[in-house]
Amino acid sequence: MKKAALLLVSLLALTSFSFAQDQQELEAERAANAKLKGEHPLIKLAASKPSSLKKELAGVHPRVYMTQGDIDLLKEKAKSEKELWQTALSRVRALSTEPAPAPAQERRVQNEVGLGIAEAAFVYKITGEKKYLDAAKKYIDAGISYNTWGYEYNKPNVDLAAGHLLYGMGWGYDLLYNDLTPAERTRIREKLVKQARLLHEFFKPKSGKTYAYSQNHTFIPISGLAITAYALMDEVPEAKEWAATSRAIFDRVLETYTQDGYFYESMEYWIFSTPWIVHYMDAHHHATGEDLYATTPGFRNAHKYVSHITLPGGEFNFDYGDIYAGPVTRARKGNDYERERINGKFRTNYNIIYNLASRYGNAEAQGVADWLKSEGQVNAEEFWTFIWYNPKIQPVAIERQPTRHYFEDHGVVFWRSSWKDDATAFSFKAGPPEGHSATAKVKAYPDWRLSSGHAHPDSGSFIIWANGKYLTGDSGYAGVPMTEHHNTLVFDGLGQHKEGKGHDVFVGVSYDRMNQIRIEKVSMTDKDAEIIADIAPAYEPAVGVKKFKRTFKFTAPGTFLVSDSVETDRPRTITSFLHSDNKIVAETGGRFIFEPGGTQLKVELLRPADLDAKSEVNILTAPGRPGSVDKGEREERGVRLNISTKQKVQKLEIGIKLRIEK
Repeated sequence: MKKAALLLVSLLALTSFSFAQDQQELEAERAANAKLKGEHPLIKLAASKPSSLKKELAGVHPRVYMTQGDIDLLKEKAKSEKELWQTALSRVRALSTEPAPAPAQERRVQNEVGLGIAEAAFVYKITGEKKYLDAAKKYIDAGISYNTWGYEYNKPNVDLAAGHLLYGMGWGYDLLYNDLTPAERTRIREKLVKQARLLHEFFKPKSGKTYAYSQNHTFIPISGLAITAYALMDEVPEAKEWAATSRAIFDRVLETYTQDGYFYESMEYWIFSTPWIVHYMDAHHHATGEDLYATTPGFRNAHKYVSHITLPGGEFNFDYGDIYAGPVTRARKGNDYERERINGKFRTNYNIIYNLASRYGNAEAQGVADWLKSEGQVNAEEFWTFIWYNPKIQPVAIERQPTRHYFEDHGVVFWRSSWKDDATAFSFKAGPPEGHSATAKVKAYPDWRLSSGHAHPDSGSFIIWANGKYLTGDSGYAGVPMTEHHNTLVFDGLGQHKEGKGHDVFVGVSYDRMNQIRIEKVSMTDKDAEIIADIAPAYEPAVGVKKFKRTFKFTAPGTFLVSDSVETDRPRTITSFLHSDNKIVAETGGRFIFEPGGTQLKVELLRPADLDAKSEVNILTAPGRPGSVDKGEREERGVRLNISTKQKVQKLEIGIKLRIEK
C-alpha cells in the first residue's frame, strides 16, 4: 500500500512538472499538441519496429552491450591496447570521488553517478578486482537513495538525470547480475522498475502528444529507458513496452537528426548529448540485431563537424549556439571552464569518433580522433575509448584531410590555413536553425515539436581566430539569445526571429520563412574564399528588412572584406556589431584594433563615410537554472564595436575591412 501511494505521488508530480518549464516552451508545446489528432503515429511504429531480444540473449547476463564472450575478448584487448586500458583504469570516478548524497540537487551530480556505475561495473568485469565491484555498489546505493531522479523543481524523474541513472544502473545490473545476491538484484530491479515506469508514463504516445525529437531532453532519457528495458526484459513483462516505445521515439530522433553532420545545438551539446544516441544505437544493435547506423547519414559526417568546429590547438571551439561562456571560458576562467576539464584537459567525448570510424570503416574519422587525442582531449567515459578503438582502421592523418568544409544543409562554412596549432581559421554562418532539410520534415512529422532554443539568432555572423587567439566572434551560452551578441546587423535595435522573449527565439517563427535564409555562393581555395548570403528572411516582417545581402571575402594570409547591401521598408537606424574578447582600441580615420598586442585584428570602416562607431561592453543574460534558463543574471562578456548610421536610412551599403596582423 505504501509503495502504491508513493507511486501515485510521483505520478502527480510528473503531471505537474511542466509548470517549472520556460513559459515560452510550454506555450509552444501546447500549440503543437493542439494540431495533432487521432491515433499517435508512434503507436504503429512501436508495433512494427524490432525491439525484442535476440533469442540467444534470453535469460543471459550480461547482454545489453556485450556478452561474457565479448568481455573475454576485451580482456585480451587490454593486453595489446595497454595505454587505452590504463587510461580507462585511471578514470574510474567511483574510486576517487564520493557520490553526491541525497537529495543531490546540484547541477549534473546525479549524471555523474549514472556514468560512474557503468564505468566501475565494466572495469570490474575485465579485472575481477573487488574494489571496482564495491565502488559500483556504492554508486548504485547512492542512485537508489535519490527519491527523485533529477531536479525536484523541474521535470522530476523524466529528464536528463533519469536517463543517466537508467543507463548506468540498468547496464550495471546487467553486467553485475551474476555477482549480486538475490536480495541485491531485487533491490536494484525494484528501483529501476519504479523509475522506468515514471519515465515511460510521461513519454509513451498518447493522442495529441508531440515530441522534441531532435532535442537532447528527449533522446537522453529515452536512451536510458531502452537500456534498462533490455536489461530487465525477461524479468519484467512491461520492459517490452518500454523498449518498443524507445524504438519508436528513436525512429523519429534519427529521422530528424542532422543530415550533413553539423549539430545545431553547439559543440557543447554535441559533447553532452551525442553519446546518448550512440549508447542507444549500440545497445539496440547488440540486443536486437538491428543496425541503425546504416540509415543515419549525419553520423557519417560527424568527424567533419567535430574537426572543423574545433579551433586550432584543440582547446576551444567555434562557439556558435549555446556553448560555455565566450570570453570568460577562453580566459580559462569561470565554472564552465573547470566543469569541462579533467586535470586541465578538455573533456570533449571525441571517442565517439573512434566508434564511428569502426562502424563505417572510416579512415578519416580515425585520423580525426587520433588528432584530438594528440591535442590532449579526454572523455567523460574513457572506458568506451578502450572498447570502441579499432586498431585495424588505418587512419588518414589530419594533415592529409581537407582544411575547409561547407555544411550546406545548415549553412555553415569553415576554413583554416592548416591543421597546425598556430593556423588562421574562420567560419561563416547563415541558415535555418535545424537545417534546410527540416522544412520538409516538420510537415512530414506533425508529432515533431521543434525546440531549437540552443541555437542563436546569428545568421550572417562570422568568427576569426589566428595564431592561438580569438580575434572576433560570438558571446557564448545565453539565457536570452540576442542578435546583437553576434557579428551581424540589427535594425532600430531589433534583431532576428523573435528574440528577447525567452530562451528559444524560434518559437512561433515560420520554418518556411527561415528556410529562405541561405548561402547563395561558396567559393574556397587555399588562398581565398568568397561567401554570399541572403540574411533578410532571418528578420520578422515587422522589422521591415526588404534586403540584407552579405558578401564575406577572404584573401590569404589574413585580409577580410565584409560588404552589406541593405534595404528596409522605411528609414531605420542600422547597426552592425563586431565583437572582441578583451579590448578594442580606436585609431584615427575609422580604424580600430581588436586584441592589440601580438596577433591582432585591424578593422577599417570603408563605407559609408558618416558612420558612428564606438566601443562598448557586451552584456547579456546568462543562463539561469534548469526550467528558468531565461532568468539568469546579467553578465559581462567581452566588448564590441557598435557601428551605426547617424540618421535613419532606407538603403545602405556597408563596407568593412579586417586584417590580421601578427
